[in-house]
Amino acid sequence: MDRDSLIALLAAVAAGDTPIDEAAARLSGLPVTETGEVRIDTARAARRGFPEVVFCEGKSADQLKDAARVILDHSPVLLGTRADAPAYEAIARVAQDARYHERSRLVVVDRRQERVSVGHVVVVSGGAADAPVAEEAAISAEVMGSRVTRLFDVGVAGIHRVLAHSEDLRTARVVVAVAGMEGALPSVVAGLVACPVIGVPTSVGYGVSFGGVSALLTMLNSCASGVAVVNIDNGFGAARVASMINRAGEGAGEAGAERAPRAPDAP
Repeated sequence: MDRDSLIALLAAVAAGDTPIDEAAARLSGLPVTETGEVRIDTARAARRGFPEVVFCEGKSADQLKDAARVILDHSPVLLGTRADAPAYEAIARVAQDARYHERSRLVVVDRRQERVSVGHVVVVSGGAADAPVAEEAAISAEVMGSRVTRLFDVGVAGIHRVLAHSEDLRTARVVVAVAGMEGALPSVVAGLVACPVIGVPTSVGYGVSFGGVSALLTMLNSCASGVAVVNIDNGFGAARVASMINRAGEGAGEAGAERAPRAPDAP
């Protein structure tokens, strides 16, 4: 049950149109639905504003099908992360309208009649090699209802590239800065904007980058204020936090919000 359905149910109880016992029966399955080997938190959309997301890597085809079936029984939206082609094919057996974004390794099912796009999240990446993680963040944020601007391959090795987009950055409610190598991009961006910056270290780099640990430590040690950091290659995690910040700004009535039906951009 998503948030709108929950509110509608409670309103029906308050109006006397739905008996309390019937409402209690409909809510009795919350918050977990079990099927096969998976347990899905079906109350997460009502509690957190977005349904449970499926981490596809390491799951069997049957587990993916069961998870997709339960989530789509309770929500019009399904997001699967770290998906390869077999994972997509498994989900597509349950949802023929599933879309596979190969570069970002995302599977998306979106059956909402109206897709909201609010506020402004800017996703900026250091190099072209960081684009898969940056695209994971961008598409995830779009599915979660944020208006997203992509600024890719604007790393600090040619700092004029990011400076050329200063105006775009300053219109953001939150910036997601994705970078490997030494991971300096979030610090640079945070020095240009007034909004929060979420750093995403990537595993891109030569040997002593240690699979992204070097970038992670740089971001954690940022000298710029207002920088928070998620785990290595975790574009989805950054998108979730960014979307929550973005939607909080929408509730506060900040300028720059935009509501318009739109589908997530394909990579």
